Amino acid sequence: MNVQQFLAVLLLTAAMPAAAGVYTYVDEQGNRVFTDRPGGHVVESVDSRPINSMPAPPTVPPATPDKTPREAKFSYRLLEIVQPEHDTTLRNNAGELSVSVTSDPALQPGHHYRLLLDGSPVAPATSEPTFALGNIDRGSHQLIVEVIDDEGQSLQSSPPRTFHLLRTSLAQRRMVNPCKKAEYGVRPECPLKDKPKEKKDIPFVPFL
Repeated sequence: MNVQQFLAVLLLTAAMPAAAGVYTYVDEQGNRVFTDRPGGHVVESVDSRPINSMPAPPTVPPATPDKTPREAKFSYRLLEIVQPEHDTTLRNNAGELSVSVTSDPALQPGHHYRLLLDGSPVAPATSEPTFALGNIDRGSHQLIVEVIDDEGQSLQSSPPRTFHLLRTSLAQRRMVNPCKKAEYGVRPECPLKDKPKEKKDIPFVPFL
């Protein structure tokens, strides 16, 4: 049996069911024929070798996502600044301002209010709904109150509240109420650097 005949046997064996036999005979033209149906010819049985096969790798089931429900973050229905009113104009020469906030429901245990003036914390966090500010520059400012947890993480923020502060300048104060000698270093508009130098009395010495 040459190589071509052997390969033909292998292909035929692979294409046939495992239970079928393979036979061979020589036809009238002297050609070697391989078949699984003798068809009345004098045939010889051909032993087929088992086909090499490998077991399929085990299928790994896809990882199921963690469906453990996460604890929902507490949310306040209402969080806002009550005082001052939005877009209000205030006059205070000392730059003082009282701020009141509210929340619904009430502040929860472990939560605190933190007040921001123009985006920066302006007072220590507290559980009290009022803040007293001082020496605020004149002009327009924005207030926001946050609720924070014990670690200082912001949990919720109020809508911004804008106010406008009017206060006279130091120069204007000095014009209205001029500084006296004893008031330099006492009144903010009367700094020591602006205190006039005192004239020293020089005794008169007559020429001899």
